[in-house]
Amino acid sequence: MPRIRRCRYPGCHEFAYVPNHYCRKHIAHETELQKRNNFYRFHRYNNSARQRYYNKIVRNRNPIKAEQNEFYHSKQWKDMRLIVLKRDYSLCQYCKALGKVKEGNVIDHVLPVEKFPDHMKDLQNLVTCCQECHYWKTRFEEKYYGTGLHGKPTNNPPVTDVKLIAKLSQKIANERHHTSS
Repeated sequence: MPRIRRCRYPGCHEFAYVPNHYCRKHIAHETELQKRNNFYRFHRYNNSARQRYYNKIVRNRNPIKAEQNEFYHSKQWKDMRLIVLKRDYSLCQYCKALGKVKEGNVIDHVLPVEKFPDHMKDLQNLVTCCQECHYWKTRFEEKYYGTGLHGKPTNNPPVTDVKLIAKLSQKIANERHHTSS
């Protein structure tokens, strides 16, 4: 089954086949997108001072986080990531649980590694998700488990049901959208 995504052309809901971002009708926009992406990629990722600061404060803030960060650069993680992407057909499992079809390119631990380190290398604890769902699921973990840089750990029981996690994450997203409006 070929990997698909929605066409990025405004108002178009046709499917585009990966690696393209546009459907057959709007494929002419692909080179323009590549130029724009390359420009932003260069300017965003070439700020070494910002990267060093982020690594020190967030990624390597303690020996456990440093070890986790090292794992995410290993061959084992890269192989696991490909297995999960293939298993999930590169579709966001949280969106799927809510009845939506959306491409995902982030691999997420259902049970957060910070709270459940024994499940870090468990394929059953990994799902494909989109960046938006990953963002809101992280907010859910911060609230429910007390994870994150400034979190206060809780004793809440583990939640492994992807559909329930998707609903709870969506609830947090809706609360934030209503309070900021």
